Formats: sequence, C-alpha cells, structure tokens
Amino acid sequence: MMWFAAYVAAGAFVGVLAGLLGIGGGMTLVPVMAALFAAQQFAPDHVVHMALATCMASVVFTSSSSVREHLKFKGVDFDIVKRMTPGMVIGSLLATSFSAWIPQRMLALSFAVIVFCGATQILLNKKPEAARSLPSAGPLFAVGVVIGIIAGLVSAGGAFLSVPFMLWCGVPMKKTIGTGAMMGIPLAIMGTIGYAISGWNVTGLPPGTIGFVSITALVGIVCGSVFTAPIGARLAHRLPVPTLKRIFACLLYVLAAKMLWTYW
Repeated sequence: MMWFAAYVAAGAFVGVLAGLLGIGGGMTLVPVMAALFAAQQFAPDHVVHMALATCMASVVFTSSSSVREHLKFKGVDFDIVKRMTPGMVIGSLLATSFSAWIPQRMLALSFAVIVFCGATQILLNKKPEAARSLPSAGPLFAVGVVIGIIAGLVSAGGAFLSVPFMLWCGVPMKKTIGTGAMMGIPLAIMGTIGYAISGWNVTGLPPGTIGFVSITALVGIVCGSVFTAPIGARLAHRLPVPTLKRIFACLLYVLAAKMLWTYW
C-alpha cells in the first residue's frame, strides 16, 4: 500500500502538469518511477525500460483527461491532428518496439540528454516566430515520425516538440497546447503497445506486468492523475503559465541530472 500511495502521489502531481502545460507528463515521471522501481529491487537491468513503458501508458490517460478540458475552450485544431498524427504514431511504435534491444544505460543517458534539451527550450521561453505555414502532407508526416521517435524514447506525448513546431508554422498559441495534447493520445497508445511487445519475452520482470508495463504502478498513476489533469487545464487559462514553465524547466533539469548521475 505504501508503494501504491507513492504511485498515486506521483500521478496527481503529473496530472496537474499535463493539464497546465499540455504535456503527457512522461519526462517528469520517468526518473521518479525508475527510482521507485529500483527501491523495490525490480529487474535491475530493466528498471528504466519499465519506467519508460509505464509512464508512456499513463500518458494515454493524462492527455485524455487534459484534452477534455481544452476541447471546452475550443483549443484543438483537428485538421493538424489528422495530418500530423500518423507520422507521430509510426515514429513512437518504431522507437518503443525495439527498446528491449537498447541497453538500459543508453536509454537512461538518451533520456537525460533529450530532457536537458527540452528543459532548455522551455526555460528560454523563446517562441518561434511564425516563419511559414504548415507544410504539405509529406513533410508534415516526416516531422511527425521524428517527433514520435524522440517522444517514444522519453515516454512523452511529444508536445514539447510539436508545440514549438506548430508555433513556427503560424498556429495560434491557444490552439497548440490542446492540439499537442490530442496528438499525444494515439502516440502514447502505440508507444505503450510497442513497449509491451518489446518486453513480452524478457525474463525476470516482476509479477503484474504486461511486457515492460507495470499494471499496478499504472493504476496508481492514473488514479492520481485523472482527477488533477482537469484542474491543471482550467488553471492554464488563469495562471501566469510562462512563469510556471520556467519552474517546470528547472524541475526537469534536476530530474534529468538525477537520471544521469544514477546511470552514468
């Protein structure tokens, strides 16, 4: 029960971030879950795999809960969703399906580097100027694949990349957060399937897992996050989000440094 309570607390915190900032929460949650799994002495060679997989599964629920609130404010551009999502889904599935072949240390270091870059982008808070319009279907699909691959490696919904890209293409800010969260749902679904397939035949995993996905941890995270994500989404329209994003970026630096220190 103590560990389950820890999962619920982590989920509640990430749920607020998901609604507030339009993220799936994976970047924040992965180091926390890796530490919790390690403390329970789960499969030492696959702690990071399990953390990534479980957090990717949780993104499905946190993003869904967040999107419901953004839809109330008409904050989703469904045309962009239809054109960009297929590439993101394929990229996510490619990155996660072969994750069992990637050594845990390499996964952890890749996660830390990508999160450091993402945190820097958030901290600088430099919104790309609208330099062009959205590209045609082919280039947009290719961009989606790249975003999907990177998001799969850090168990994120991809909003930390898709939002700046949409801003650069002239999409209004109020549309980008909800649209990014919406595209994160199918990306996370396919990423979860990929992690489940990748870990299906791995031995030594604890009971209650499907591939690399810990069902017990997932239930705890979801119990905490689905109630707090709508709160975060409502706060996004009332609070000074730029200031909160800078605080969030500093938190990402700390968590990425922890992951780097642990697995270096």
